[in-house]
Amino acid sequence: MEELDLRLEQRKIRFGVLKALLVSVAVLTLAQVFGSRLMDMAALSLEQRLTFWAISSLSLIFWVLAGVGMVSTGRRYSTEDIRGSAYAPPSPKIAVASAFLQNTLEQSFIAIVTQLTLVLLLGAAALPFIAGSSVLFAIGRLTFLAGYPRGAGARSFGMALTILPSLFAFVGSVVALILGVG
Repeated sequence: MEELDLRLEQRKIRFGVLKALLVSVAVLTLAQVFGSRLMDMAALSLEQRLTFWAISSLSLIFWVLAGVGMVSTGRRYSTEDIRGSAYAPPSPKIAVASAFLQNTLEQSFIAIVTQLTLVLLLGAAALPFIAGSSVLFAIGRLTFLAGYPRGAGARSFGMALTILPSLFAFVGSVVALILGVG
């Protein structure tokens, strides 16, 4: 990639991340405001809070399963890929699906662990955040996948939309630990 193209792509990435930050803050704020109004979260037992988190985690695992399905289906119909990843890197036919699966595995692991940590440290106060995070994860994965073939700038919104709630949850958990909350 030429220097001029790299700079343009970097600008697109910054713009995509900024848009994702604004959308994330808006969605998570709305989730916090309306989530606490729809349900008395404080009345939920630890078991109910963990059940809420587990259900939310299933929505994240859905995207891992979708990626596995895309790769395995692509392998089944590709002469270059049918033998499996132990024999060769993915062909162009399944390269995007394979990259999507790998990134989704990474993102879902981080999201599931940070969300669980937040639930354990903050209790019911974390549940609306987790609901909003799951919505952002789904939108993020869709837009990441749709943008992938068009380059880093095109997939940056989806990538940032997926990771930002996890980063917020990580920072929130660390702050809760430092302050002795929970």
